[in-house]
Parts: sequence; structure tokens; C-alpha cells
Amino acid sequence: MMSVGLARKAAAAGASAAVLAALAAGLVASPAQAATATKSTSKGKVSVYTPKASDRSFEGACPVKVNFSSKIKVAVKGKTELAYRWLHGDGSKGKVNVIRLKGNGTKTVTVKQTLTFDESVKGWEAVQVLGPKKATSKKGYFSVSCVEPQEVERTHLDKKISARAWASPSSYVGSCATPGDKVDFVGLIKTNRPSWVRYRWVLNGDAVDYGKVKVYDARKVSFGISPRHSQRGWAQLQVLGSDGAYSNRAYYKVWCKNGGWDRPETDTRVSASATVSTAGSCRVSGVGSIRSTGAGKVRWSWLLNGRTVSSGEVLFGRGGGLRSVDSLSADLDRADAKGGRVMLSISGPNNSDSVTQSYAPCKKPEVPDPGTSTGPVLPPKHIG
Repeated sequence: MMSVGLARKAAAAGASAAVLAALAAGLVASPAQAATATKSTSKGKVSVYTPKASDRSFEGACPVKVNFSSKIKVAVKGKTELAYRWLHGDGSKGKVNVIRLKGNGTKTVTVKQTLTFDESVKGWEAVQVLGPKKATSKKGYFSVSCVEPQEVERTHLDKKISARAWASPSSYVGSCATPGDKVDFVGLIKTNRPSWVRYRWVLNGDAVDYGKVKVYDARKVSFGISPRHSQRGWAQLQVLGSDGAYSNRAYYKVWCKNGGWDRPETDTRVSASATVSTAGSCRVSGVGSIRSTGAGKVRWSWLLNGRTVSSGEVLFGRGGGLRSVDSLSADLDRADAKGGRVMLSISGPNNSDSVTQSYAPCKKPEVPDPGTSTGPVLPPKHIG
């Protein structure tokens, strides 16, 4: 395996005294030991999902950015500090990050990192939780194959492909809070003979869209973006395969104003809270709310014993805030009447969260037989 130049971009938060003390005492397992564990020593307290790469088998020009993400489930009671770090296939370890959680129930946190590779490499990434309980995910494998464009002697029988790209418009000024693409990227693929062409769009170094089209002479392909904060960058159309070609970089600028979301969505964190009660006979109700630290779209769902009852989404502007979700109201029939759990689950731009509460069994009142009288028995009336 060739050496890899990594520009590690995982942000590091300050670790708590308890976490640092645990590290100093040597309580953290080595990567070789940690790679075999998927859950904490206290069953059900902490679990970590296997990390996934945005492009598990990359092949193309380098340097290239690859995004990794994983989910951590934590049982929270009151205030809890979640401490974790990334483990790398070359034996190194990332810095310790700490996320402070509060509330009650099981919370799901999505953690991310971006690595830049300038050489070919095959490796893996894993997530190691240091607190409140120790747990390590399985290894998420990936590969990067750096391919340099080659000059090949061609004949008139060879397939020739070219690509060109542009942004429309290349500069946008206005509101970014409304839905819809603000910038469209259009690419033109040309070939000297009919053929199927595989392509992808790369936005600021990240592969964001793939496709396959039949090109007879020339064909346009496109994709659009709807930025939620002011930014500038570039997009490139890449034709894949041995006859591939790269277009020029199509540069763009976006300035969000008049209600735009000036705070980057990468800073936004969301959390959920809910209260569940049973009223009367066999009916459960719940009220919930979402708190966001910044701008973004948050999807929510009420689940009754794992079954989605209702769902929707809440849109936060810059500054975030606290918003209520539609209340829950559901009849408890059959198996649900034996007791169970109600969950409010939310998913934001950078993390997910959930709140779970249990309810007790209920018994519906018996319905009297229509042929049976429940009133007092009166003596027969004497006539005459």
C-alpha cells in the first residue's frame, strides 16, 4: 500500500476531565483490540455503526476528498457527555471530540469526517467511543486509485469523447430560504460515434451525482444546487472509463440576502423533547418539540411500537430556535393495548435525535349487551 498524504479535517472539541483521565490511565483499547467490538461492555448503553465512505472505491484524478460518516446510539439520562474519536487504517488516531447531550431516552448522533488523499491507498476507518461507555465500530473499508490522464495514440476507429461545463447563472444574489435550485450546472458530452457514456459531477472536490447516457453525437447532462448560505466554488463534469475526459471547472458564486441562511448548515445541531400520556381508556397522546442551533430542514416522525404514525418536517431560519411538531393522538388496539413505547425521532442537517417513552397496558370498558337491561327492575303495573 502506498503512503497517503492525509489532510485530516475532523474538528476536535475539548475533552472532559473524566475522558482525559481515562486516556491517561490507559483505559482506551488499542485499534487492534477495538476493531472487534461493536457495542459497549454495558449491553444496550452505547452502540456504534460501521462507518461508510461517500465513495467506497474511488478511481480518478487526485487529490480527492472522501467523506466518512457513522452513527452512535447512546442511552441518555439527564446530562451525558459523548466522547469519541476516529481510528485510521494507518494506525493513527484522531483527536477526541466531545458532544454534550441531555434529556432522557435513546439518542442517535451522526459523526462525520473528511479526508483528502493525494496518493492511491486501500484502508479503513472506525469510530471509537470513549465515554460514557467504551465501544468501537467495525472497520469501514475503502480504496482510492489515483489515475493520471494519459496520452494515447488513436486511430480513426477509436472512440473520442470531450466534455465541457458551465454554471447558469454563474453568480446568484437573493434569498436562499426558498426551495428550488439557485445554480444549475450544465455539461455537454461529445463523441465521434454512438456509445454509452458513464459520467459524474464533482462539486468542490466531492462527487455529488452519477449517471449513464447514450450519446449519438452530443448530449447535455445537468444537476442543480440550492445553497443555504453564501459561498463560492466550482463544478466539473467527469466522463468515466478508459476513454474518459474531464471538462473545465465551472465556477459559481452565491450571496444569500433578504432572508437567506447566512449561518452554514455544517454548524447546525438539533435535539428533540417529548411528553407522552394515556388519556381515558385506550388512547395515547404526545406533544413534542425540536430545538435547533442554526438554519436547516429537520424531519420528524412519531412511532408507536416501531410503526410510523405521523411525520413531517420543520424549517429553521438563521439563528435556529425551538419549534413544536404536530401532536400525537392514536387509539390503542390489539397488541398496542398491552403496553409499549412511543418515540419521537428527528433528523437534521448534521445529526439525528430521538426520545422514547413507555406507556402502561390499558383495558377498554366493556360494552353492555344490547339485550340486557342495566336499570332497576320495577314491579308489574296493575291494571283495573
